Amino acid sequence: MTEVVYKGRREYAGIDYFRIAAAVMVIAIHTAPFSVFGREIDFGLTYCIGRVAVPFFLMTTGYFVLGPWKLGKCADDKRVIRPLKKTLFLYAAAFVLYLPVNFYAGGMPKSAGGFLRMLFFDGAFYHLWYFPAVVTGCILVAAMLKRFPVHLVVWLAGLLYLIGAGGDSYYGLASRIPAVESLYDMLFAVSSYTRNGIFYAPVFLVMGMLIRAKKESDGRKRKTQERRGRRSRSGGVETKGLLVGLMVSMALMLIEGYLTYSFDLQRHNSMYLFLIPVMYFLFRLLLCIPGDAPACTRDISMLVYIIHPAVLIGLRGIAGAAGLTAVLVDNALMQFLSVTVVSFMLTAALVCLSSRLKKGANKNE
Repeated sequence: MTEVVYKGRREYAGIDYFRIAAAVMVIAIHTAPFSVFGREIDFGLTYCIGRVAVPFFLMTTGYFVLGPWKLGKCADDKRVIRPLKKTLFLYAAAFVLYLPVNFYAGGMPKSAGGFLRMLFFDGAFYHLWYFPAVVTGCILVAAMLKRFPVHLVVWLAGLLYLIGAGGDSYYGLASRIPAVESLYDMLFAVSSYTRNGIFYAPVFLVMGMLIRAKKESDGRKRKTQERRGRRSRSGGVETKGLLVGLMVSMALMLIEGYLTYSFDLQRHNSMYLFLIPVMYFLFRLLLCIPGDAPACTRDISMLVYIIHPAVLIGLRGIAGAAGLTAVLVDNALMQFLSVTVVSFMLTAALVCLSSRLKKGANKNE
């Protein structure tokens, strides 16, 4: 969710609008809305299909941050440093925002090591792990790209993801080997999950970066063909192929999810093997959607991601005081809808206020 300013004509309507959908998916993950229809239905919709949300945000960072940096032959490090500084600023603000909640809930670490784990891996609240993950992942991928060829970085990122999946959706299998279980025990002493910037983020950052390189290469080929008086007619065929690939890989991910769930293999359910092809086809399809989207979609998705747990806590308190707990808390679907609506309303108000303050500041200059 690293904030990125697009240069030139913006033609990323699919990406920008999906940011909003991804933010809604994150709220769903934290409220389990479809559990009112059955646990299995909610698992499939929320904890399988909904798992595309965070990898999508990581791939946008790979596409818009690491992609241009790599195309510039990794020479201009400011292309990576600037957006990561913004991410760290957001993380610091969110960290401070949720510290009182942690104090109240008794969730503050009782040791220096625990605090460092919270700061660098887990986050001050359950959703804030994303910010250190994207920063750590970008630093790790950038460091690997400066030392190794791209194909080796791809393999390393895939290997890290495979190790991470062994501590996540496939922990029930991996932990049957004593030596491997001991290895994961050491990892979990440092980070509560393998879903972090070391094992989870790199593969999606690299995928976004490579898709950016492919798009640039395809763009150059099209320009060459146009100069020679030729027109490419492969766009529709490519889109159909991507759609078929997405449907097949999504079906396989659902099967994978239900199997690992049914056989009680999951320690967590963020890292499916078929999530990788799902994200490849999904992101490529979103890039095929032309047109412009409002620039505020980036700010809205980011703010909704940050504030929705605070909204969830606030609504629970209001529901308890108003005697509406059965409606707004016990009913997971109503809780999801209320948190989503209020989160977007508050975010819209904050974006409008920020815009007015900027305009006022510009007038005074």
